[in-house]
Amino acid sequence: MNLKYNAPVTMTFGILCALVMALDLYVFPGLGMNYFLAPGQDFDSQSVWNYFGLVFHIFAHDSWDHLLQNFLYILLLGPVLEEKYGSKTLAVFIFITALFTGILNVLLMQPTHILGASGIVFMMILLVSFAGIKKGEIPITLIVIALLYPVKEIAVAIQNPDDGVSLTAHIAGGISGTLFGFVKHLESSKGRKKKEESPSEATIVN
Repeated sequence: MNLKYNAPVTMTFGILCALVMALDLYVFPGLGMNYFLAPGQDFDSQSVWNYFGLVFHIFAHDSWDHLLQNFLYILLLGPVLEEKYGSKTLAVFIFITALFTGILNVLLMQPTHILGASGIVFMMILLVSFAGIKKGEIPITLIVIALLYPVKEIAVAIQNPDDGVSLTAHIAGGISGTLFGFVKHLESSKGRKKKEESPSEATIVN
């Protein structure tokens, strides 16, 4: 029996995050806080690291607990999404979500910075909900998640405004996952419709 490096994007993402965490804690203290943070209202257009942080904040975490908490979800959902949409597509989704989250944090002039892959987790949670959509059918679970998700996030932000959790990252991730899910669902629906409308070899008359 051979071991298989399944879900390469998910696995590589996890390895890179663990590497950054190890370097931050044991080799270059302050690496994450100094170079990987996604800025907010203090965005400096002259700082290269501010632009770097807009995307690469997803690779750094403030503790092993923070990292493990995120990757328990990512390792659970990532392989499912890679199998359904492909590794390259998932990698693009992760990149777009990270960039959208970073830019949104700046545009909203948030006083807090963003560090970690929480936005990616929420993107995957919403995206995987679309996996059950079939022709003419919408899973009730998708509706429940779509309704409860924003309510829960707003409630958490109101109850714990100073807990250090970025509402921006969670909301941005949820929006990204929802949009990606709709786009891929529309693409698959068009593909099925086109296939149904094209004549089969059995019906072609010369």
